[in-house]
Order: sequence, then C-alpha cells, then structure tokens
Amino acid sequence: MQAALASFSPAAALPRAPREEWQVLDDPSEWPAFGRALDGGDAGTARWESQVAVEGMHCAGCGLAVEAALQRVAGVLEVQVNAASQRARVVWSAALTRPSRWFEASEAAGYRLVPAADGSARESRSRELRLALWRWLVSGFCMMQVMMYAYPAYIAQPGEMTPDAAQLLRWASWVLTLPVLFFSCGPFFRSAWRDLRHARIGMDVPVAFGIAIAFAVSTAATFDSAGALGHEVYFDSLTMFVFFLLTGRWLEARLRDRTAGSLEAVMNRLPDSIERLDAAGGWERVAVRRLAASDVVRVRPGEAFPADGVLIDGGTSTDEALLTGESRPVARARGERVLAGSHNLSATVQVRIESVGEGTRFAQIVRLMESAALSKPRLARLADRIARPFLVLVLVSAAGAAAFWWHVDSGKALMVAVAVLIVTCPCALSLATPAAMLASAGALARGGVLTSNLQALEALASVDTVVFDKTGTLTGDTPRLERVYCRQGLRPGDALEIGAALGAHSLHPGARALVNAWNAQFRSPPAWEVTQPAELAGLGLEGLLRRSITSAGGTARRVRLGSASYCNVAPLQVEAPQVHLSDEQGWIASFVLAEELRADAAAAVAALQAEGITVRLLSGDRDSAAREIAARAGIEFAQGGCTPEDKLEVLWRLQAEGRQVAMVGDGLNDGPSLARANASFAFGRAVPLSRARSDFVVLGDALGAIPRTIAQARRTLRVVRQNLAWAAGYNALCVPLAVAGWLPAWLAGLGMAASSLVVVLNAARLAASHGGAEGRAVR
Repeated sequence: MQAALASFSPAAALPRAPREEWQVLDDPSEWPAFGRALDGGDAGTARWESQVAVEGMHCAGCGLAVEAALQRVAGVLEVQVNAASQRARVVWSAALTRPSRWFEASEAAGYRLVPAADGSARESRSRELRLALWRWLVSGFCMMQVMMYAYPAYIAQPGEMTPDAAQLLRWASWVLTLPVLFFSCGPFFRSAWRDLRHARIGMDVPVAFGIAIAFAVSTAATFDSAGALGHEVYFDSLTMFVFFLLTGRWLEARLRDRTAGSLEAVMNRLPDSIERLDAAGGWERVAVRRLAASDVVRVRPGEAFPADGVLIDGGTSTDEALLTGESRPVARARGERVLAGSHNLSATVQVRIESVGEGTRFAQIVRLMESAALSKPRLARLADRIARPFLVLVLVSAAGAAAFWWHVDSGKALMVAVAVLIVTCPCALSLATPAAMLASAGALARGGVLTSNLQALEALASVDTVVFDKTGTLTGDTPRLERVYCRQGLRPGDALEIGAALGAHSLHPGARALVNAWNAQFRSPPAWEVTQPAELAGLGLEGLLRRSITSAGGTARRVRLGSASYCNVAPLQVEAPQVHLSDEQGWIASFVLAEELRADAAAAVAALQAEGITVRLLSGDRDSAAREIAARAGIEFAQGGCTPEDKLEVLWRLQAEGRQVAMVGDGLNDGPSLARANASFAFGRAVPLSRARSDFVVLGDALGAIPRTIAQARRTLRVVRQNLAWAAGYNALCVPLAVAGWLPAWLAGLGMAASSLVVVLNAARLAASHGGAEGRAVR
C-alpha cells in the first residue's frame, strides 16, 4: 500500500486530511469492491471507474449539484449522476486523487456518498424511510388537531366566539405546528439551506420559503392579533400542506426504492463471506473478495455462489433467473458449471473456483445494469435543463404576485406568494422521464432482457424495421454436426480433432459445433496444441497447430477454419451450413452442420409483423441457406453471403430511406451493425457481455423477448409523454389560479404532492406491465 500511495501527487491533495471514516477507502485493495480499473498496470496510478450510492437526493437539481461538486475535484475525470436511481459513476485518476477527496467534496456539497456494494447503503435507505414515515405520522396527527381547533373559527357566526376563546385556539394551533415545522419539515429546510449556501436554486427552496412565510404570517397574527397581519392565521393550511407533501414524497420514495433500488438488490446477491478449504483440510470463513481461481469453497442451501466455478462434490438445483432468464430451478450435477450470483437451493456442495470478480458473468451483468441506472435519456436531460431556470421563474412569479396583491391585502399577498411557490415546484417535471425509464428497465431485467442504455428505449419505440442475424439468433446457439467430408488418407475423426482444437479458440457457433461433437465422442481433449490463434470476424480463424507434448512431435503448420472463401476452397453443393478446414497444402475437410430454427421464431416474427414492423434476415451463410431459414420463420426479405461490412451497408441504406432499424445479432461478428443500428439486441448465452455493443442483452433463449421489449419501449414512451403532459398541464392550470388568489396554500400543497405522485404511480405501471405483455406479444 505504501508503494501505491507513493505515486499519489501531494500537489493534487487538499490541505485538510480526510475524515477517518474515509481513510480506509484510500487503500487500493478496497477499490475493486466498488469499482474497476480501466487501465492495466499498477492500481495506484490507473484510471478507475467507481460506482457509489448518493444519499439525500430527491430531484434533478440534486444530481446536477453532485456532478458539479465532484467535477471540481482535481483528478476526477468524468461524473454521471442519476437522481432517480440515487447512484453515481465516477471516473478518476489514482495518480491525481483518492476516493476520500471526492467523497469529502460531495459531503461538503451536502450529499453523502456510500460505496455501491456497501451494505450500509441499504441500511441508510431503510432508516431514512422509517424516519420519513415518522415525519409523516407527526404531521398527520398535528394536522388533524390543528384542523379541529380551526374548525370553530370557520363555522362560528359573529358574536358566537369570544376573542379569548379564538386566541386560545390560535395558541393551541401554534404549539401543535411547532413539531411539524422543526421535525417534519426538517428535510425541506436543510435542503434549501444547503442549496442557498452553494448559490443554487433547488426544488426545496420555494417549498421552504412557502412554509417559512406561512408560519411567519400566522405567528405574527397569533402574537399580535390587532396588527396588520392579525386578521387570519394559516396553521391549518400549513400543516395540511406539509402532510400532503410528505405523503407524496414518502410514497414516491417507496416506489423509487422498489424500482430504481432493484440494481442494489442485484449487486448484493453475492454473499459477504464463504467457507473456503484451507491448507490443513479444514474450512475457514473468508471474505468473498479474497477468493482466487482454483480455491475450493463450500456453499450451503440458501447461499449464493460467490464466483463462477465447477461442482466437484455433490449435486443441487440452482436459481439462475437473473443470469440466464431461466425462471425454473436448474439441476446441476458434479462436473457442471455454476455461476456467481445464482442461489444454491437444495444441497450443500463444493465448488472449485474458475473465475472471480470482473471475470464472472454476474459482474458483466451488473456492469450493464449500472450503465442503465446511470444513463440519462434525452428527454430527461431536457427536463433537467428546464428545471433550474424554471425554479428561478417560480421565485420571480411569487415575488410578482405578492407585489400585485400587496396594496389590496398584505396578508393575502404573502399567502398568494406561498401558493405560487408551492404549486409551481417542478418535481413532477424532473421525475417524468427517469421514473418511467427505470421502472421499464427493471421490468425488462426481470424478464431476462438487460438494458445497457436507457436512451435506447426511446429509440426502440420508433423502430419500424428489425434485422435478424441467422446463426445463433433465429437458429439455436450451436448447430449440430451432421456429416464430415475429408481429403484422401485422413479419417473423419482426425479431421474433427483438428477442427475442434482450433475451434476451441472461438465462440462462433460453427466452431462450437465442432468442439461439442468432439467432446460428445471422446473423453480427452484434442492432441493438438494451437499457438497464435487469430480470428477474422465473420470469416473464420487460423492458428499454428503442433502435436501436443504427450503425442508424437512434428513441425507446426498453419491451419484455417471458417468459410469456403476464407479457406480458399470450393463450397460443398449442399443446401446446409458448412465449415471448412484448410492448410498450406489446400483443402483438409468440410463439415456439414444442421441448424434448428428456434421453436418460437415464427411466432416472434409474426408478432413483429402484426405491429407493422418489417422483418429482414442478413446472414454470412450461403444465400440459399439464409432464404430457407427465412421462409420457415415467415421472413420475406433475406440476404445471405453477407460480410460484416455488407450488413453495415444494408443498415446504412435502410436508414438513408428514413427507416428506424433495430439489429438482432449474436454479438460475435455483428459488432459494427449493432453499433450502427438505432437500437440493438445481443442474443444468445455465448455473448461475452463485457464486449457487447448492444443496447439490450437477451439472457435466455426466447425470441419472444424481442417483440415484448419493443412493446414495452412503446408503452414507456407513451407513459413518458403522459407524465410530461400532466406536469405541463398541471402548472398551466394551477399557476394562474394561485396568482389570482383562488388557490389556498393547503390546496397548492395537495396539488404539488399529487402531481409528483401521479407521475411516479403512472411510471410504476410499467414495472408490472412486461409480464402481462408476454402473452400478447407472441400470440
């Protein structure tokens, strides 16, 4: 650690020492727990990407404030904050700063950071929800008592209530308003004071001003009933407003915790510790981050697997719903692979660790979900830009309304200003887009589709053309080897051995078919050693092959495996997918593969066409094979023999015609096309998620996920538009009423709370709509 800290530049450090609670975060061994290194080499000088939870945020202005505070820290290179998910992504240079510096900068701005994987983030959120519930209960109790004391003044006729009785009721109302002001309203005043100290206008500033003015006017009337402001008190309006506002915020926090908080639940699927086999043959409990490849761990029923590995003792069933989209328990026997983050359901097993940390499928999925939780759709960024100047306009409007009414009635002028301040707070506007997008992304994730880019939901909603790849997408992940043709003097088994040895270095379905065929026939791996393997996307791969040490020696020879053109051989005259093998002497063998159309392919294509979407097929396979699969799937437009460049050219041409295109590929050789399309899906379990360039990753095998996701995207955009229309219409209606003095403060508070709640509840419908859409989309 001292060596790592030695590389830290003192010139970049702040003069004040970091707080003790943050000093532990400056240890480089702690950084992988809440981030990853973006560069190789020494961790103490690399660029790091860290994920943190932000406490105290509840609006778009809060997110902008955190971004501004962190960006001012020397060494912080990039910041993304999403107020709806209450998370931040920070890219920083270990050579210039340390986490404690930017943690301190955020706290100085009024927002506490917590490492995303830290269990205290969940505890803090639960504690804040409990405290919010108490604030709501106190405000509700006091509101009912104040309303009871205010009721006689509303119904009493002149002369029915003595001045002493009226004054006593005012004093009782004032006393009951104090707990509301100093306890229930605490978050509003703290947030407003924090914003004003940093010379910014947040959404709690007009709320705090409104509460303070109403209390000051009412207090003046209580203490000096004969004064200029003594004719009326507003304790009932004040307490009612606070109660309604806290009701909306508490329900909003609960709904947001259920939707945006799902990412944190995913990240914490890994156990904190696990039993590991020690050198003496006993079991010791260690932290999961101390595990390494080849360690043996014991996982009991109910525990999650801490890393990817192989069962070496015992068999069990596992819950892999998050990782593969398979909702039913999956049986795993000895020798089979288990995944980090999946749960052991039935028996105690021993697992030999193969991949830990960033190398696990779980980590790749979490990274995609983090990206979704932090991205800001275009409409959300537009709302953020509008919100801050709108708040300034709110304050100006309130001051103008007060000035307009002052010469008529100074007391009413102040209450009109309060109503304007309250009713125009743009909370609903800032929540309209992110609440809907996050709710939809959470629903898709539960259905086995991960969203890596929230902006893609907006693009996907307008898609009118879907382009499918064939192998591994419309057909199964891996085809079946059907026949082998080889040159004279070579046995089919020997040709398969060479193909399997080279194919083991590729994830292409054709290569995997050869590997699977070899493993199904023989227990031992191929007796060939492959060096310098190199793959050319969409064509094939080559490498130097030499007999392994355990077999007879020999000189290395360069061998190619792939398409006929890549191997410089004549294709077989058969209407089936084929893979060829060649060396310096020419043709070695050809392998005929059998592809099976996915069971739900025709239904998924029909569902897309029923929605008015044009479906096309582009394949690197022979044109006749591509058209045969297309006909079986019900696709009218098909083109085979496509290189990655050809697919890209087709997408360019379609987009030039004004079409909005979604690309569905296996993520292996479709990278350029996935990146070019308006929206893209990586399909198939073999997809390396860390390298996927797609907007959506389908974890399971169901093609029905494509029309379901498009339908969900269209629903999401409709909900976003409804939310924005509601927020704009609410302000357009209520602002004139408030300025005219026809909207009392309590009703303004009810309207503001209701507007935010309507937006969040409308977005929450998306969280439950995905499952119900499944049947409709593939029917």
